[in-house]
Amino acid sequence: MNDIRTPDDQLRRSLGIGRRSFLSTCTAVAAGAIAAPVLGAAPVHAATPAAADDDTARGHELVPADRRGIILYTVRDAIGRDPLTTTLPSGFRAVFEQLARFGYRQVEFAGYGQHANAPGGANLESVQGARLLRGWLDDYGLRAQGNHGFIPPSWPLTSADLDTFKKHLEIANILGMAHMGTGGDPTSSAVKSDWEVAADKWNALGEIARSAGIKLYTHNHDAAYGFLLDGGPLDAQGRPTRSSGLRKLEYFLTVTDPQLVWLEMDVFWAHVAQYKFRTYTAHDGSTQTNIFDPAGLVERYNKRYPLFHAKDGVVNNTNGMGYDMVPFGTGVIDYTTFFTRVGHRNYHNPMVEQDNAPSATNPGQSLEHAAIGYRNLAALRRK
Repeated sequence: MNDIRTPDDQLRRSLGIGRRSFLSTCTAVAAGAIAAPVLGAAPVHAATPAAADDDTARGHELVPADRRGIILYTVRDAIGRDPLTTTLPSGFRAVFEQLARFGYRQVEFAGYGQHANAPGGANLESVQGARLLRGWLDDYGLRAQGNHGFIPPSWPLTSADLDTFKKHLEIANILGMAHMGTGGDPTSSAVKSDWEVAADKWNALGEIARSAGIKLYTHNHDAAYGFLLDGGPLDAQGRPTRSSGLRKLEYFLTVTDPQLVWLEMDVFWAHVAQYKFRTYTAHDGSTQTNIFDPAGLVERYNKRYPLFHAKDGVVNNTNGMGYDMVPFGTGVIDYTTFFTRVGHRNYHNPMVEQDNAPSATNPGQSLEHAAIGYRNLAALRRK
């Protein structure tokens, strides 16, 4: 592009400020429009299309119907509650049914535990449990697309860790997953050499996963898009203290095998990184500005990002992050521009996520917010 923007202009453009506004009442209005959870109905064998999916609009949708997903962490309270004490959907099976009614076609797991009184019992992290889960997914027209599960903490791998990793790959295959991942960063360090060690480990794990027919991915929080320490004066331990301006996960992309290691961008946390990590101390000691462009990174490494977390926020300049989480589509992160820029709509798999959807005072809130998220994801259209 040949237009010139100040850093603040670039930041506003990427945040979507000025293009969309957040109405404080939108969550309440949207929640009020949600049908109450349907219990005891016949199994849903195909998800009911949302109203926004009419034939005249479908050609312009940014996220096709079969790519609309949700990570089950968003509704973890519903999965974990006791079905004997509530009429609300409880446990995997009932939650799958409700998500299918909203229109979702994909789910990303966040572990395999539920309440002990739910069908199948408390722990479905087994071959038998995976077969139960797969049957319920099939009943309601859902596909498992990933899991934030076990990544071996050891390196080199212990025999026990390797066995557990292979068990999770077997579970993933039973569930029909194309991808399996983790909710954590490859390393918490900012030092280049530590990211090289992490790359060696992930390349090895990725090879094991590939042999099982699974693509292995790592998920980001904001720190992973902070600046890599890769030069300048060394500290007392002989480690670099300054940066070339390269970000940690950007470096990780260059030192991992693109046929073995994939990434899931959490778009919310990537925007938090954009807010937090704008300047760095260069090798020569000068202060440099570099504003992170999440969509730009995906554009450069598009096929390395098969999954996204579609999570929204409203501006908060007092909490150190720049945002507060809100239901998807009710915030200021410009997902229309993001999905338009990254393209490849039949490749990417956006998973609606809201960390704070569960409520101690409103037990139905997380499913209500899941419904809001689905409708807003389905409503996104190309400009």
